[in-house]
Amino acid sequence: MPQWDLALAPSRAAFFTLLDIQSATDSFSPAPNGHVRPQLPHAQRESPDTPVLRLIKDTKNKGYDTVCLPLTTDKWKERWEGMCLLPVKDENPTDEAKQKERAEAAELWRTRPGFLADEVTIARLDEAEGITVMISDWLQLDSEDDGIRHDAEIALQQELAYASYLNIHTAILPAPRNRSHVASYARVINNCLKNTPYIYLSVRLPIYNPTILHQAQAHTQVPASPNPDHGSSPALIVSPDPSVPQTSQSGGGISSESEMNATWEMWDVIRSICDYNTRLTLTLDLTPPLPAKLGVLSKWAAESVRHIFLPASTFIANTKGYPVLPKPTQTFIRDSMIHRPTVILAETTASKHSRGGEAAYSQYIAYLEGTSPAVKNAQKAGTVENFAQGYQDYLQAPLQPLMDNLQSMTYQTFEQDPVKYEKYEEAILRALMEWPVGEQIICCVAGAGRGPLVARCLNAIERSQRREVFVYAVEKNPNAYVTLQQRKEREWGDKVKLLFGDMRLLDIPEPVDILISELLGSFGDNELSPECLDGAQRFLKPTGISIPSSYTAHLAPLSSSKLYNEARSSSRAAESLETPYVVMFQAVNILSVPLTNSHNVRSASLRFWIPHAGVLHGLAGYFEAVLYGNIGLSIHPYRKDQISKDMLSWFPLFFPFKEPLYLPSNSELQVSIWRLTNERQVWYEWHTESFLTVPITPPGICDDILGTPTIGGSGAHQPQGSATLPRVFGTGGGGVANAGGFEVVKIGHTSLHNPGGRSSWIGL
Repeated sequence: MPQWDLALAPSRAAFFTLLDIQSATDSFSPAPNGHVRPQLPHAQRESPDTPVLRLIKDTKNKGYDTVCLPLTTDKWKERWEGMCLLPVKDENPTDEAKQKERAEAAELWRTRPGFLADEVTIARLDEAEGITVMISDWLQLDSEDDGIRHDAEIALQQELAYASYLNIHTAILPAPRNRSHVASYARVINNCLKNTPYIYLSVRLPIYNPTILHQAQAHTQVPASPNPDHGSSPALIVSPDPSVPQTSQSGGGISSESEMNATWEMWDVIRSICDYNTRLTLTLDLTPPLPAKLGVLSKWAAESVRHIFLPASTFIANTKGYPVLPKPTQTFIRDSMIHRPTVILAETTASKHSRGGEAAYSQYIAYLEGTSPAVKNAQKAGTVENFAQGYQDYLQAPLQPLMDNLQSMTYQTFEQDPVKYEKYEEAILRALMEWPVGEQIICCVAGAGRGPLVARCLNAIERSQRREVFVYAVEKNPNAYVTLQQRKEREWGDKVKLLFGDMRLLDIPEPVDILISELLGSFGDNELSPECLDGAQRFLKPTGISIPSSYTAHLAPLSSSKLYNEARSSSRAAESLETPYVVMFQAVNILSVPLTNSHNVRSASLRFWIPHAGVLHGLAGYFEAVLYGNIGLSIHPYRKDQISKDMLSWFPLFFPFKEPLYLPSNSELQVSIWRLTNERQVWYEWHTESFLTVPITPPGICDDILGTPTIGGSGAHQPQGSATLPRVFGTGGGGVANAGGFEVVKIGHTSLHNPGGRSSWIGL
């Protein structure tokens, strides 16, 4: 039975501050009784133990999996500020000699950046093995000051080069502070990803409002860069950017959805500029309290979350004094286990809670992990999550049921699904029981494969106690037909007649009363169910029953950076991004409730309301089928558990987009999809447009804003109305107004995907 992969399971890390490291250093004694150890030969001279190694060892003995610590000391910060910032207020700014000395030191450092021995916390490979480092959090890569940004970039490259030298695999970057310069921050990160090809970079972000981590610095005066080559300013006041909403500090209330979206929008800019680099990940900081309703935070499920930073101050005391997390944070962490993140616990030795001690925090996270739906379902036999381990968010090409003959292993995989065949047996039994007693009943299994439906049909006949029932089994796969012959000889005998051939062309000896098939695909008709059954319908009597009796396809907009990266990582990316895939969704965010389209309609135009901002990476396709009466099958994400819980046979279908499409909160997405065919192939084409409802602009406002600027108080002004930007909706030239003083404006669209079936199709 598959097991939850412990190698990929969530882990727990302890975060140590510089004070923790200094304390370990102070208490570390390299030799007993204060004596100096004798000199050893050169090969043995390096001590097998250091303060950092002792700290790591003690931490792992406490049950942690790894350690996270700062890479640099305060000495490095002092030297960098001394070189790269203007004099502090207690230094005489007119001391030209000191200023010259500082400038020369800075230029020398910019030419040959490097550390002094006391500026780093680790220096040996064994100290660095398996740890995660925090890059200096005082580096302002998005500063208003060009000079500070320039020198901060050099410092970051220096720190990453040193981390790479020590074979450190993951470095956590300081959070961006300034929405206005987040593009500058992202450009630096993109450059570092190219220059350090093996290290993973993780951007630390609070779950919302990026100013939350920088409140202490909000109104402090920071000296600016003295470097005139980079646009220095006399002084720089670091304050929360006015474009970023502030968090209410009274009771942890959340003022608006824009505040909740602030950091995600910054992350979206960063990962987009870095071209969705797979070595760029997220460290979500859960320091701020979470809202009671987590809907707006569901977008993080679709992102590459690698770490969760969780300080002890986020915990609250329960009635017995032990540390626990607020309910929303509990839920968020449980849901985040789909990413199998490393939870970094900080401040656990600060005695913030009266009972439990340091171990209570790690034990509590282990409890949340064990009660996470993702973990529980993966460990429970018979669940989809257990069956599909290793296939979550993995792209699989859909079957070609008419072009290809399936392998026996493929049949065996499908036959492991007890739920589907139990549902079929119940549907057949229900149909038989409603048939008049004494009448002969002819059943036909169209597409019998290795015979599971035939066996279930015979079970239903036996349960119904009807003796006047006969079964035909039709199969075109010559290899599977061998298995059917063996089963007929050993199990079925004269109860079943086998017919070899394509159901679209084959004639059977007599009309049938019940036609049974399992030709459905993930999107209902994507495995040619209509084409196959259209030919088989001639088997059926006018009063006959078809099982399934009907089915519907459902479509939903989807966000998933992982699936987008998977689709475009192919060597034939242009074709790969126009190909539907079968996927077991896990780390995805469904942006709107799935809508339905009847399967016998060959095109659809669907409108989705997008309640929370997100990035559209593709469309998720599902199906529901009515087998007979109230017995059905479903992979619809919100109804599958009520209709056919733990059914394993179908994963959803994923229609990717070549370019991500940003969708703001309360926008509308119009999806057009077509199912097209010729004499040889069937294929899908898909396209989307996005719209936003905005207030109608009063006449004259656009003229004031968009008129030709004047120089020195003179210059020609454009005629009134000529500068007004057209607003379009659908194919029209202007916005569509409504009675409430608002109009619908088109804000984006995708290209038409897979025109003419150029990249993907299903062969007839």
